[in-house]
Amino acid sequence: MILRRISVAVLAVCAGLAAVVAGNTWIKGSRQIQVAPVQPMKVDAQAVAERLGGAVRIQTVSSDTDPAANSAEFDRLQAYLVQQFPRVFSRLKVEHLGSHSLILTWAGSDPKALPVALMAHQDVVPIAAGTEDKWTVAPFSGQVQDGFVWGRGAWDDKGNLLAQLEAIESLLAAGFQPRQTVYLLSGGDEETAGQGAQEIARVLQQRGVRFEFIIDEGLLVTEGVLAGLDKPAALIGVAEKGIGTWKLSIDRAPGHSSMPGTDSAIGMLSTALTRLEGHPFPAGITGVAGELFDTLAPEMKGMNRVLLSNLWLFGPLVRQQLEKSPSSNAMLRTTTALTVFQAGNKDNVLPGHAEAVVNFRLLPGDSLDQVEQHVKSVVANDAVQVSQRGARAEPSPVSPTEARGYQLVNRTVREIFPGTVVAPGLMVGATDSRFFTALSPNIYKFSPVRAHPEDLPRFHGTNERISVSNYVEAIQFYQQLLRNASSAL
Repeated sequence: MILRRISVAVLAVCAGLAAVVAGNTWIKGSRQIQVAPVQPMKVDAQAVAERLGGAVRIQTVSSDTDPAANSAEFDRLQAYLVQQFPRVFSRLKVEHLGSHSLILTWAGSDPKALPVALMAHQDVVPIAAGTEDKWTVAPFSGQVQDGFVWGRGAWDDKGNLLAQLEAIESLLAAGFQPRQTVYLLSGGDEETAGQGAQEIARVLQQRGVRFEFIIDEGLLVTEGVLAGLDKPAALIGVAEKGIGTWKLSIDRAPGHSSMPGTDSAIGMLSTALTRLEGHPFPAGITGVAGELFDTLAPEMKGMNRVLLSNLWLFGPLVRQQLEKSPSSNAMLRTTTALTVFQAGNKDNVLPGHAEAVVNFRLLPGDSLDQVEQHVKSVVANDAVQVSQRGARAEPSPVSPTEARGYQLVNRTVREIFPGTVVAPGLMVGATDSRFFTALSPNIYKFSPVRAHPEDLPRFHGTNERISVSNYVEAIQFYQQLLRNASSAL
């Protein structure tokens, strides 16, 4: 009788739980804004593709070791832009900072309105040595072939830069004047130190400039990337992870390999690194990740919708699955990456010195000081010296999704990419906009670039390209964004 009562009680609890889960799933409605159909401005697809190809052919590769490397190529690019966009460079105020940074200012009709800023960088990463012959076309050919513009920079980030210039050039030709002043800000070393963007930010801050919102390169319009979602998803970066690097080193007495001890430099440092990998920062579906999945949940199909709509119950299971993928794991925690290990130079000699480099990408809410304390406490070995190394940046503030700037980007995406789901996301890489947090609380990291799973390795990789049709959409996105910013109150 007692067992029967317990069984009935358990069934009742399960039935009640199932009802709550079903109810939560049912009532969680879509957070997608409704937009009326718009007629995008007409774009000459072949002409704009050829202009982008011309920019790709100019090899503006930035260098970590020599800031002046390829300086002549940057000069060529800027001369090319002046030639290809005559209205922009004759009617906007043009300022050159440092070696190759640009500030273009398009005066608005309302001097009291806060300006907006479009950002894109001119430099590109080099081609990995030995991979040149793996490209479908030569990596700096800028060739328009099979419906794509091919080459380094077609996506990152000349595609954005020229799309912005094309948008402004066409709006000028149409007689459009923005209500808010529009800045186009472009550095020449985003892929290395970002000194150009820092100089732009410093100058504008000295002038007292404040922006209503800033949009820089960032997350994409993904297709087939998110499991359980059968629609394209445009993720708008509302924050950027911080970055910090530490060197771990150890010194022991060197010796002959025929008489090894139990505390070698390599062994002790390897233990320290193993401990760091085995004790990562905690993961959680909170903050930006929580808002992302809360926004996506109503758009999901099947069990994915049930699980994401009831994270109060299924959160640990969902988190466990997300941790299995490097890309989704990076959204949930401050990540630990072992990137360099150096020790020894002879087969039969125990080295007296070993060192390694560990790179962390910090989740908003964590700090560089916390990471350093984490390293020291996890390693727990005074013989291992821990020191800072390289560029460092705290995580960016989280820009609000309720702000007008986010809503303008959101609306514009829904207008130019009909049927696309829009959600906030976390930028796990670094962008130039990280230097502009003092100039605006509303900084959004988004590139109007479509990406399928097979496209993601092309970023900084082989066969970088953008489809001509998508490039036209990118231009229309910036056209519509500027028109929306001038009309929306």
